[in-house]
Amino acid sequence: MALLRRKDNPEARMSLGEHFREFRRRALVAVLALVVGAVVGWILFDPVDVRLGGVTFKNEGIFQWLKRPLTQVAAGRPDPSLINLNFGGQGVTSAFEIKLKIAMWVGLILSSPVWLWQIWAFLAPGLTRKEKRLSMVFLGSAVPLFAAGCWVATWVLPNAVKFLLGVTPGDAVNYQDGSAYITFVTRFILVFGLAFLLPVFLVALNAVGVLPAKVMLKGWRVAVMVIFVFAAIMSPSPDAWSMLALAFPMVGLFYLAVGIAAILDKRRQKKRPEWLDVSDDHASTI
Repeated sequence: MALLRRKDNPEARMSLGEHFREFRRRALVAVLALVVGAVVGWILFDPVDVRLGGVTFKNEGIFQWLKRPLTQVAAGRPDPSLINLNFGGQGVTSAFEIKLKIAMWVGLILSSPVWLWQIWAFLAPGLTRKEKRLSMVFLGSAVPLFAAGCWVATWVLPNAVKFLLGVTPGDAVNYQDGSAYITFVTRFILVFGLAFLLPVFLVALNAVGVLPAKVMLKGWRVAVMVIFVFAAIMSPSPDAWSMLALAFPMVGLFYLAVGIAAILDKRRQKKRPEWLDVSDDHASTI
């Protein structure tokens, strides 16, 4: 799609080669944003003191923050040293791979507004003015919803880790593989973040006329069942607490989407010509 609508090309028409060049440019910007975010994640992996305007902010380090649920469980044991992470489970490269994985995860989250914008900017010239307005609303609501989902995950995560490791005997050693633990924690947070985008997709389908509010409300039982099945499958933790903590907000967000869709349907109905509601079998007055 076109970068800008020029006066000599108001419809932003482009050749196939120009499309590829535009896509390459957008992809490059997104990748650069990801790299910058990953560099920030790499720097903040370990504790760093950030000084701004004479004020020093102490950062415990992203790794220690992700490890905190495990540390809390270990602190409640008779011997805290019996529960910890093992960095050497997959060879000498394990520590580097873990740090790189966390850095990329941080980069993906920090750069999400950039690469979401690049996707929208590439597709925008092919959209109508109404579709552009709707897409901007969806883009603006997706970021805070994703952040809210990640926040809920950080609230649920300690309880999930405590439940899973709580069955370890008090005198037994439980050293978790570092890479597996980090994968579990980062996936846990991402799943919650993505799950909170449910209303964005439902309202988007309603906005384009594919999914009316009446259909969503009529099938609420099926929707709730699908949500609970999704929560049971996607929750990295097998405990019921994590599943319920993911499912209940999704159910609430589903009904929020139904409410927004009902408002949109009502507005569209007011603008709908009366003759469109007349049955095909109705006799004409002419």
